[in-house]
Amino acid sequence: MIERELAMIKKRTPYKTDKLPVIMPYHYRANNELHPGDLVYYGPCPEFYGIGEVMQVVDKFCVVDFHGTGELGLHKDALEKKYLIPIHKLNLSDILKDV
Repeated sequence: MIERELAMIKKRTPYKTDKLPVIMPYHYRANNELHPGDLVYYGPCPEFYGIGEVMQVVDKFCVVDFHGTGELGLHKDALEKKYLIPIHKLNLSDILKDV
């Protein structure tokens, strides 16, 4: 168990997810129209899930493929839209580039 936690801590991604703004659900910036192909992140804890691509939108839920970019190493998950923040609308490309 401890080895797994240490591996998660040591895991590095090309994204600086710790620099993404934390946006809580129900905040006006969390109310977004999302479409398949949009790059998004999980607003309340960007570093846990990482950066993902919206694969499918069904009612108020989105299926997002995070490609294991976050600390949790998750790939696909279904989340409510109110938790997802689109990257292109916030113009965050400078934060995501590796220095």
